Amino acid sequence: MNLATDPKDLPVDLSNCDREPIHLLGRIQNVGFLIAVSMDWMVQHVSANAGERFGRPSSDLPGEPLTSLLSERAIHAIRGRLQVLSNLEGSERIFDFDLFDTGERFDIAVHVSGDTVVIEAEPAPSVPATNPAALVKSVMMRVQKTETLAKLYRECVRQLRAITGFDRVMLYRFAEDGSGNVIAESVRSGIDSFHGLNYPATDIPAQARALYVRNQIRSIADVEMPSIPIEPQYDAHGRPLDLSMSVLRSVSPIHVEYLRNMGVRASLSISIVIDGKLWGLFALHHYAPRHLPMELRSAAELFAQMISLVIEGRLFKERRQSEAETRVKHDRFIAKIVSSTGSIESIVDFAEDLRDLVACDGLAIYTRGRARTFGRCPTADELPGLARFLNRAASSKVFSTCELGAVHPPAQDYRDRAAGLLAIPISRSPRDYILFFRREIARTVTWAGNPSEAKELVPGPNGLRLTPRRSFEAWKETVYGQAEAWTESDLRAAEALRISILEVLLRFNEESERQQTLAAQRQELLIAELNHRVRNILSLIRALVTQSRAGARSIDDFSDIIAGRIQALARAHDQITNENFSSQPLDAIIQTEVQAYLGQKADRVLLDGPDVFVEAAAFSTLALVFHEMVTNSAKYGGLSDTRGSVHVTWRIDEDECCVIDWREEGGPPVAPPTRRGFGSTIIERSIPHDLGGEARLDFKLSGLTARFVLPPSSFTLVGQASPRAGAAETDPDAPAPAAGETPLAGLSALLVEDNLIISIDAEELLREKGVAKVFAATSVSDANGIIGRESLDVAILDVNLGAETSFPLTETLNAAGVPFVFVTGYGERIDFPPEAGAAEAVKKPFATGELIAALQRALARRGGAGGAA
Repeated sequence: MNLATDPKDLPVDLSNCDREPIHLLGRIQNVGFLIAVSMDWMVQHVSANAGERFGRPSSDLPGEPLTSLLSERAIHAIRGRLQVLSNLEGSERIFDFDLFDTGERFDIAVHVSGDTVVIEAEPAPSVPATNPAALVKSVMMRVQKTETLAKLYRECVRQLRAITGFDRVMLYRFAEDGSGNVIAESVRSGIDSFHGLNYPATDIPAQARALYVRNQIRSIADVEMPSIPIEPQYDAHGRPLDLSMSVLRSVSPIHVEYLRNMGVRASLSISIVIDGKLWGLFALHHYAPRHLPMELRSAAELFAQMISLVIEGRLFKERRQSEAETRVKHDRFIAKIVSSTGSIESIVDFAEDLRDLVACDGLAIYTRGRARTFGRCPTADELPGLARFLNRAASSKVFSTCELGAVHPPAQDYRDRAAGLLAIPISRSPRDYILFFRREIARTVTWAGNPSEAKELVPGPNGLRLTPRRSFEAWKETVYGQAEAWTESDLRAAEALRISILEVLLRFNEESERQQTLAAQRQELLIAELNHRVRNILSLIRALVTQSRAGARSIDDFSDIIAGRIQALARAHDQITNENFSSQPLDAIIQTEVQAYLGQKADRVLLDGPDVFVEAAAFSTLALVFHEMVTNSAKYGGLSDTRGSVHVTWRIDEDECCVIDWREEGGPPVAPPTRRGFGSTIIERSIPHDLGGEARLDFKLSGLTARFVLPPSSFTLVGQASPRAGAAETDPDAPAPAAGETPLAGLSALLVEDNLIISIDAEELLREKGVAKVFAATSVSDANGIIGRESLDVAILDVNLGAETSFPLTETLNAAGVPFVFVTGYGERIDFPPEAGAAEAVKKPFATGELIAALQRALARRGGAGGAA
């Protein structure tokens, strides 16, 4: 309640009880006294009867230090109890304590209210109560032996009445709307029973229910006992003392009148809190004054807390069993719709399964403005209006009501068919629903008195107020328009069903859109890969043209050399594409080159070896190598006359490598070449560079012999592994040759490139521009080794190194102060790491001037510090 608002200005209705500040009444019951002190132990408030205990007027006590009123021993004990308060919540008790060192013993309750410590004391009984721990243990043993919840409830009230001596003990359970029902009762003979009666929510206002959660025990010793005011009424800031956690708090005048109307003189209420909510109350009534000692009240409070856990456990067990059965039905239903077409409309085919999953009298599947109904449902003309009503609710939540006509007035016309509704939204736009209906059940509710009886207006301290009702005799009312309530298990099953159906429908209903998205993504990737491959092929051809010119004696000779090498590559790629990138036999690669170049001489090349299949990544390399071998043999070696022959054999050695032996015989005498041409370079360096294998030539007088060793990663054996489709091809990312002077003279450069031809071409380009040292690497590990042992001035990094990228080198180069430039065939569709900084990327195939200019800018940006700046 807002204290700034004058209560006299508020309307007079049933909400007056909800607005009454029951925790700020400023009075206590006259069964003890109260002292409220600040955190530095200065007295702030006292009850008006406290002065009697100290032999001084109570008005003189505020402002005094607590040490002037209580002994050091008493303050030490109070401090000790405060220390064990968890987060300063709740209250602590001290039983049978000599508070004034006079022999007079008290029971003490201590709690913290804001920045105030509240100390309440009651005279302790002269005869100590039965051991509370033993009492609670004995009672709990009897209660836990009960088999059902109904028997547990009955035993609880019976045991509480036995240990407290009250005339009536009721177990009162709250409904969702705040009303309550007496579900168990133990009563003294000769008194009317309240068992089974219902009480409206106004009998226990919302603020009282909230206070029962915080302070779980409430004792009223005698409603006729005059209460004691607290002095002063307000603190220095004009605030009354908050008595929410007080054990002596006075009683609301309205509640006193309510108890008087029932004929009750004393009461005790003990909360049952489950999962942080007020589940119910033990309500104890006595028809004469009765005040239980604090220690016995604490034992009853402990009993109620333990019973809360027992009830919660039993309810959870029942709910778990019910949900396990529902889960089996749920999984069976979902399995069926997953195996179907998966459209919203197809759910209609499983209507009976849905009705079995959530108990109902009727079911409707409302989709795209049309409905299919089963059982007792609204008509096709009534459902669109209901759907519009549901559209105003949150689309992501299950909606439920057991009185549809109360929230949707048109539903009153068909309450006999559909009084209860459980709606599961299964789409957002348009809104589609699965609707479960329950028919009206006319039922008789027995109230404790007529809850709607007229109440008098009487003057009160805060103006006019309504008096509590006077009649508590059983009053029966027939309730119409309501269906059986949806249980918590029903709602959980509906929510699980909503999530599962949405997942299934999203998977199926959005399949077309996902396929379109995937197709677009595949197209983008294909275009990017095509762009990359085209750039690499152009770079490779360019390098072949550049390197082949040195060995040509004429334009025609140059043309033939280029044509032969390009055709070798074309044949290798034809073999790849014809078999969808699958591995190819080694003898087929060699035979293709022999047939293409020798024609009728092809039978003079003899092949022998096991069934070795070469991976697609090694095609281009082996095609070029064997093209050069066949070409050299036809020009200068064993195939250059009519008598010679070539024997090519291969085997698998002890290291599981494929060893290929080339032996020429019968031809003219062989002499070692006086110069190393590009063809020799291809033969000797391609396999080591591109595949990580070995190559060796031996120019014997009787004929050339050669040995090539292929690592296991470049081939498979029949029977050892199936030829693999989709093997990755090599990525020859090439730097291009250049002409002209640049300021690279005398520098040392790192060239990271996994394609031999492109690497050779780039080496020559850098040397032509005056680079003193070029260190070539084919992998990140090789490059790291070079960076660690050599002094470098600049680096050229091919982005794609086959199975890895050169990106990990950026951090190492930055640390070493070496500027770098990327070369890539991917164009601008690549994301460079943050460590790349301002490093440039030169697209393949690049012009000489373009690469040199990029290197020059990288060196200029370094400013003597290196890195990617």
